[in-house]
Amino acid sequence: MTAFWKGLWRLADPKISLASFAAMFLGACAAAHDGALSLWWLTLTVLGIFFVEVAKNASGEIFDFDSGTDRAIASQDRSPYSGEKRVLIDGLLTRGQTIKISTISYLLGIVVGLMIVGYREPRIFWLGVAGVALAFFYNAPPLKLSYRGFGELAVGISYGPLITAGTYLVQRGTVSLEVILASVVLGLLIVAFLWANEFPDYKADLASGRHNLVVQLGRAKAARAFVAIVASAGAVLAFLPLAGVAVGVWLGGISLVPAVISCRILLRNAEVAARVVPAQAMILLSFVLYALGSGIGLLLS
Repeated sequence: MTAFWKGLWRLADPKISLASFAAMFLGACAAAHDGALSLWWLTLTVLGIFFVEVAKNASGEIFDFDSGTDRAIASQDRSPYSGEKRVLIDGLLTRGQTIKISTISYLLGIVVGLMIVGYREPRIFWLGVAGVALAFFYNAPPLKLSYRGFGELAVGISYGPLITAGTYLVQRGTVSLEVILASVVLGLLIVAFLWANEFPDYKADLASGRHNLVVQLGRAKAARAFVAIVASAGAVLAFLPLAGVAVGVWLGGISLVPAVISCRILLRNAEVAARVVPAQAMILLSFVLYALGSGIGLLLS
């Protein structure tokens, strides 16, 4: 039983859900800028997305184990931020337990979503369908988005505009262009986090046929592309007030400090997995700081 709870904790680890929490925080702050928040519906939004997160992690474990990706990761390439949850490889959960956790969690997320659709905001339905589909088919056949170079796009959309706009929609009953634009920066920074996480897994992904963009580019070119992603996030952030977003969003600019540090680390150490870990930590801090800074900035505007 101890092993089971350890395995469940790995799948539900709040650190893994930081991306969705950051997007929900930004969406909630934007909604609070435009009116009073309903804490009840915000709580249901958080619960629904959290259940889908756990479900995604569990289903991803099954498909990545079957593809050989998890088993191909060498001990020296493991990182606190990448390498999957390893609940099957480490014997914490059986295949059957992992499937049950995934199924139950998807069902709970869907039930919560349908409650919001039925009693609060019907238009959230299609955002919910898109979110569940992107979560499941990130690893699952026939789409296997992360194996075909579309995983980064799926993550950017999901943890940027999709969750942020969805959170705002549940509160306000509409979505503004300004909210979507502010969420694009977050989406780019979360893509950068995923991008950094693909460096330690490079050899395993290459061996198992997981052709994400880092594998397709090679680590040297991918490191330069990482810098371009971070620069794009900074450029969009600079543009936001010109597009009508409250100038307080610029408080999110504090995120660029750890982002630049992560760029320097990755450019110098792209080929050595252990030396990439600080870059992962810095870009994780970056997207969290952007959500906090820009969200608080919107509230104060």
